[in-house]
Amino acid sequence: MTRTIPLFLAAAALPGLAQPLLKSPEVHSDQSVTFRFRALNAKVVLLDREGAKRAPMQQDERGVWSLTTDALEPDLYGYTFVVDGTPLIDPSNPLLKPNLLNTQSVVHVPGAGPWEAGDVPHGILHRHFYKSGVVGDQRDFYVYTPPGYNPNATPPYPVLYLLHGYSDDASGWTAVGRAHVILDNLIAQSKAKPMLIVMTLGYGAPEILSNGRRGINAPDLRQRNYDRYRDALLTEVIPQVENAYRVAKDRNSRAIAGLSMGGAESLFVGLNALDRFAWIGAFSSGGLNEDFNAAYPALDAKANSQLRLLWIACGKDDGLIGVNRKLDEWLKAKEVRHAFTETAGAHTWMVWRRNLAQFASLLFQAKPE
Repeated sequence: MTRTIPLFLAAAALPGLAQPLLKSPEVHSDQSVTFRFRALNAKVVLLDREGAKRAPMQQDERGVWSLTTDALEPDLYGYTFVVDGTPLIDPSNPLLKPNLLNTQSVVHVPGAGPWEAGDVPHGILHRHFYKSGVVGDQRDFYVYTPPGYNPNATPPYPVLYLLHGYSDDASGWTAVGRAHVILDNLIAQSKAKPMLIVMTLGYGAPEILSNGRRGINAPDLRQRNYDRYRDALLTEVIPQVENAYRVAKDRNSRAIAGLSMGGAESLFVGLNALDRFAWIGAFSSGGLNEDFNAAYPALDAKANSQLRLLWIACGKDDGLIGVNRKLDEWLKAKEVRHAFTETAGAHTWMVWRRNLAQFASLLFQAKPE
């Protein structure tokens, strides 16, 4: 005869399963944060926090490893615990940073910042699904409509096509980047024009993810990814958006920008389609074709009459700062007007949220800075 043991009795009989829940992360009033993780038999546990070097945690007699940081700047930080070499999410924390290759836990240190949800009118996020004839798969994209969106508005709304980075998905700019919150706040403060944001899936060749980071470093596969992404955007996503929403269809009302891989895609698509986009932004661009003459064969000083804004940014501590500086120098040599901004920070969302807030405030203005 088989007997079923109640789950709570089974848990009590096994060591470690009936331990009290840990409070982790714990944000203190001075903006320091304590992280805790129970691993009785672990030899080494490190805290791997976004924007910081890995740091060793200390174990107590109960097998709880902990680390308290210095005061942190208000923001959202991804982190994992590296337990004897294996990265793990925080089991005490339900807040996660989604990623196709590297899911992390997230700690929110509250404070002032355009990504903080405030007592302002809020826009709406819409999710669309469709079968891509270009790529051959089922995919999605998100659309942010601003507060008070009017489907009969005159004039129609401008649109920013906003691209995620390598290993993110179409939800990256909302789930982690908080693009919808940033625009809510900027619009409420009259710092940005009411606009739609379209956030697409950035893989024209999804197989680029199959080999991890090696995929983005394979030139042929990377270019196929960019080519097919461009075709899906121009022939599938944009027509759907322009059919479903009250948006302007002229190039002066259309912008494209992205982070990391999405920055490279924005430059590739935008600079080779100035008849479609007058506003282009690239944040910490990664996966760039460093043969810029081949990547943008028609780009020269004549583009200045079409470009309303070409805005490029990268963190000074980012490993991609070198190639972004090379792009800046090449654009100068070609006499293409652009803004190049070096900010504090590395290859992190803390940099990109701030990039978006600055870039969005310049879009669709009569005279961008």
